[in-house]
Amino acid sequence: MNKLLVTLTLLSLWAVASTPVAKPFSPSVKYLITYDKNTTCLVRHIPLYKDPKWVAKIEVRGGKTVYFSSPKSLFEFYHRPGKWFDVGVKSERDFSKIVVTDYKSLKAIDAERAFFVYGSRAISPAGDDLVPFATHADAQAFMTHYNGKRILTFDEVSDALIRLLNGRI
Repeated sequence: MNKLLVTLTLLSLWAVASTPVAKPFSPSVKYLITYDKNTTCLVRHIPLYKDPKWVAKIEVRGGKTVYFSSPKSLFEFYHRPGKWFDVGVKSERDFSKIVVTDYKSLKAIDAERAFFVYGSRAISPAGDDLVPFATHADAQAFMTHYNGKRILTFDEVSDALIRLLNGRI
């Protein structure tokens, strides 16, 4: 009986230890989005300072930083970087850091770990958009209050969805 109990305990501990866990935001990593009154969105040419709660950026491996007036604009560039060939990006492998502004705290967060609310009443400078949050709980609360339709992770935001938000489908 004791051997069975020990074996079951060890098996359950092994199962818990081997279960993949989503990586949480690391408080030791600081993300910043710094810009001035002359900084504009690459995609829409909108000055960023007019609505800072929507600002996003992508740092390119060559040291260049590209700014966006909204997450939708960021994803538009992310999925089709060749459209802006002058930036010198050929694929997403050229990106070193992708950052968005958390809608609740207004702090810069890692876009690849963020949660995006689709279909809410919130309108960015780019129109219908995806609203970014650091936590799923914040995204869920926002979705409930602002009639959002779905919460998406970074990898779930497709080019087709961005085209739909832009009215191109």
